[in-house]
Amino acid sequence: MATSRKISSLLTWLLVTEAINCLPQPVSNFVTGVATSESDSSLRTQYPPSNQRIAVQTATPTYRVALDLSGHSSQLPFPTLDLSDLLGGLDGLLSPQTTVSPTASYHGVTSGGDSSKTDDDPSGSDNSSSDSDDSPSESEGSPSEATAFETATHATDTLTTDPPTADTQSTITSITTMGENIFEPIGTGAVPASIKTRNDHPIQNQHANSTAPIETNKFYAGLFLGSQTNASFTQPYSLAWSKGGGTLKSWGMAVSHVEDNLLAYGPQNSKLPGSPVSYYINPIGLQHVILSATELNESTVLVTEEPKAFSAQAVLKRSAGSSQSITFPIVQGMGYITGVYRNLQPQVQSGTFFRKIVDAGSPKPGIFKYQMYLEDGTTWVLYATPDDGTKPQFNLTTNTSLNGPAGYSGTIQVAKNSAGQLGEKFFDNSAGVYPVAGTVSGEVSGTSGAYSLSWTKAGKDADQTPLIMFALPHHIQSFDNDTRGRATDVQLRTTTKGNATVVIGDHWIMRESNLPTDMGFSPWSPLTGNIAALSASAQRTILQVAPLELQQSIENQTNLNSMYYSGKALSKFATLIWTVSELANSPNSTHAALQELKRCFARFVQNQQQFPLAYDSVWKGIVSTAGYKGDLNADFGNTAYNDHHFHYGYFIQAAAIIGTLDPSWLADNKEWVNTLVRDADNSIEHDAFFPFSRSFDWFNGHSWAKGLFESFDGKDQESTSEDAMFAYAVKMWGKTIGDASMEARGNLMLAILRRSLKSYFLMQSNNTNQPANFIANKVTGILFENKVDHTTYFGNNLEFVQGIHMLPLLPNSGYTRDPTFVAEEWQAIFAENASTPASKVEGGWKGVLFANLALSNPRASWDFFAQSNFDYNWIDGGASRVWYLAYAAGLGGSP
Repeated sequence: MATSRKISSLLTWLLVTEAINCLPQPVSNFVTGVATSESDSSLRTQYPPSNQRIAVQTATPTYRVALDLSGHSSQLPFPTLDLSDLLGGLDGLLSPQTTVSPTASYHGVTSGGDSSKTDDDPSGSDNSSSDSDDSPSESEGSPSEATAFETATHATDTLTTDPPTADTQSTITSITTMGENIFEPIGTGAVPASIKTRNDHPIQNQHANSTAPIETNKFYAGLFLGSQTNASFTQPYSLAWSKGGGTLKSWGMAVSHVEDNLLAYGPQNSKLPGSPVSYYINPIGLQHVILSATELNESTVLVTEEPKAFSAQAVLKRSAGSSQSITFPIVQGMGYITGVYRNLQPQVQSGTFFRKIVDAGSPKPGIFKYQMYLEDGTTWVLYATPDDGTKPQFNLTTNTSLNGPAGYSGTIQVAKNSAGQLGEKFFDNSAGVYPVAGTVSGEVSGTSGAYSLSWTKAGKDADQTPLIMFALPHHIQSFDNDTRGRATDVQLRTTTKGNATVVIGDHWIMRESNLPTDMGFSPWSPLTGNIAALSASAQRTILQVAPLELQQSIENQTNLNSMYYSGKALSKFATLIWTVSELANSPNSTHAALQELKRCFARFVQNQQQFPLAYDSVWKGIVSTAGYKGDLNADFGNTAYNDHHFHYGYFIQAAAIIGTLDPSWLADNKEWVNTLVRDADNSIEHDAFFPFSRSFDWFNGHSWAKGLFESFDGKDQESTSEDAMFAYAVKMWGKTIGDASMEARGNLMLAILRRSLKSYFLMQSNNTNQPANFIANKVTGILFENKVDHTTYFGNNLEFVQGIHMLPLLPNSGYTRDPTFVAEEWQAIFAENASTPASKVEGGWKGVLFANLALSNPRASWDFFAQSNFDYNWIDGGASRVWYLAYAAGLGGSP
């Protein structure tokens, strides 16, 4: 019933503006060869010439199965500790310590948790908008709430031969809200003087034409990196410059959309329940439709203009300096692929072969439509909007080439239509306009938050024509009422995130509830909130263990040749000190360790670590100088912008704890920590030193870890838990320094991550966004834009693959890792009767697994860490037994 109402309401307003010649007209004649010249008013169906039907070999799918290790070290995600050097031998570690029993009162603030609070359900099982009117999401707001996010449409009334520009539109839309604006500036000044500027980055910018900071970790990096031929994944489409390659040797922009029948699957893992496949991968190199021109050849160049957070302009020029060009606005979620032609002869090609082309009339004045039937059985629609308004003649010269008129200026748009006449009507209605750039705005009020995605548009009658955009499943789940009412039943499969849904309109509003605003440094549960006090017995156990870990050498563990490992150690000791001081109510016992921690942190603020940081003036960001020595894989690729949210998140989290324990420390250190936040999570676009939101992708709902490394499969992320750690660190640093906007942004990022991770990465048994034969892996492993591989960059052990999505276990873990998921994963993989019993796992991974168990079985976790014969080899170099005990106790595990 809800679906019928939705279709009816959408069609009602569509029919109001429908032109009389909106739908395909009767075919007047059939052409079996190259059609002869006909009048503009004549409609026709063109078939390829009979002698051309097998002139070119059809493109075959290519599957790049091997894991590309460029930019990735094979090292474990935590340093290996030499316990004998650090603590005087294992005998000392295992000896009982004499401690003073804690007092009966507990130190810490009163819990802000609400025992009646329940977690909402960002289910991964809903990948469509069907029947949503009957079961509204609890995150939606009333219609009046939506007004805070209404933004003016930025439109170009008429299309000209000038390529579209987004210069007048900021990535962050300025809005008037009743809540906290989450995009207030962190700062706009120069980087601290201790960080020197370098202009000799190992990867020089050759193809991105911008003097502003360049987004290094976004979906379109294939346009300007390396060969410039790797795909940009806008979802559900991907685009790649053919550059004379493929079976057609074209020089145009190739468009691909892959159905699930073309997926390739890895071998099954019979050790896991359900025997899931180890990976699935979409083919690359399929060129369903290519937008090109007859003049493009070996002299053609590709330049990337206006690289922003949600978009870029890919400009194919006939030759360097030529005024003849095709400009492609590459925008996440765009409904059509649009080429803006300037004085060229269009050549629309297909490596899949045209079966027939139908001249389908004019859906609106000045816009001319063609239906393209491909030999793989799919149907695409093409809309030509010439600047002069004259109908262009397109002739099917071969089964791979549809040629337009010489000297054409205007737009050509293509879209895949999977929904027959209904889908075609939606595409007809929005033809002629296209998005140029995206914007985001957001606010938080109490435990509720909302964010809006809006698009600047251009094209014919843009101010009167709504956009068609594709939404991902996690968007659909959190749409407010107004946005949900504009969602259709037209869907296309994405490469790695389920089905994308067509939504009509120029902006969306997504709402999230139950933000973890009360979360602090103590254990946290979605049911009880912040847990600021532990039982007396738990405190006694922690204080028995604490001296062993507090006497470790912070100097030795943080003075390393890796920002990642050093940051993890600083975070570990900060958390250890907080736990003993505040949760075990023993601040005096941590005084010496806190002073040493501040001294070790100062080494990085003064930039005197083994590989100092540098400000890279080429791409504009803070990078480790380790990669300037010739090995870009050094420190996990930090120099080339890999993993900045992981590396710097640990420093930010440690700083938040130090600044809370000693507020006087902030004066000399706030600027340096804020610089790390600006690098990985800058809150504004118009910052001359850093791009907006380098790591976190506000469209995909999570971060991308891959930086300036060319990749067939696009960007990727391996550790969802470290992604969540970064958002948590931002939240807590904002709270520590009194930056309400930053704190609110961190809270909303955590809420969005909770939804997106459950939808795409952490797969419960009811997940429908990932293939049914894959979800029994429970985690994705590495999720790329083009494939999902249940592995890691450092090994295939199940404790590695699952555990990289667990560490670090911090207060936010219980928010983003649903207890139901944790229990399912444990039973499937780590229970005693499973393939990889946690009790038999060796090394630091055992500690990670049992700390994670606290989320679903805190008593079993407590018993593991409290055992008298505990082996400290089970604690990795980025964690502490003290914190794991406190975490399990806080979640209810202690006696």
